[in-house]
Amino acid sequence: MKQKKHRAFNILGNIAIVNFPKDWKKTQKINFAKKLLKDNNVLKTVLEKSSKVKGRLRKLETRWLVGEKTKEVLYKENGCVFRFNIDTTYFSPRLSNERKEIAKKIRKAESVLVMFAGVAPYPIVIAKNSKVGKVVSNEINRKANKYAKLNTELNKVKNKIEFWDGNIKRIKKREKFDVIVMPRPQLKDSFLKEAFRFSKTGTRIFYYDFCEVGKEKEVVEKIKNEAKKARKKIRVLKIKRAGEIAPYKIRLRVDFKII
Repeated sequence: MKQKKHRAFNILGNIAIVNFPKDWKKTQKINFAKKLLKDNNVLKTVLEKSSKVKGRLRKLETRWLVGEKTKEVLYKENGCVFRFNIDTTYFSPRLSNERKEIAKKIRKAESVLVMFAGVAPYPIVIAKNSKVGKVVSNEINRKANKYAKLNTELNKVKNKIEFWDGNIKRIKKREKFDVIVMPRPQLKDSFLKEAFRFSKTGTRIFYYDFCEVGKEKEVVEKIKNEAKKARKKIRVLKIKRAGEIAPYKIRLRVDFKII
């Protein structure tokens, strides 16, 4: 009997996450997982993706199939290491090049705010790969914040990163930043109001959003409308497709500056 094709799988450190077609039986999944483990020496565990990423906390549900019974990963990228739990925290390896690119744009002694920071990949890559003065990491997921603090120690950048735990809407700080990075999940709220609150003349904002191909201008118009409400004048510096997330749907990055 000819084996059915499986969907793509992701590898994070020593764990593979497979998204199987709905009609696959458990024995088929286990046999495929065993072969995957055998063919990849770095892998120790194979998990099945059992739900899509959900909610503001961007949680994923997985089921263990074969290998070591763990969901904790040690992942490496851009000269950094990250430890996190696949089910309780969010991490996207697809944004590795984005993190590297943003880090290269940070100037000496600048202050940076990273919203939706998760286990701190953006803050840490920036701290390790630029001459940044200070990075503030903001995340609402408590478990992600625990891993983020551990990761700053693993990467020896504890002295460069400050944590603002909790909902950015409730943060009462009055600090202004040179750069704000917004790797947003798919939410109705743009959170631009909060970004403008922490900005000043000259602040550069890297804003991520999701849209259908051909509707990039709608995202730009949304940013301009939010800026107008906040009484901020902006100049768009760059519009970049930062990856495809579904057929005809992309992750968009809009770089703009407060003028």
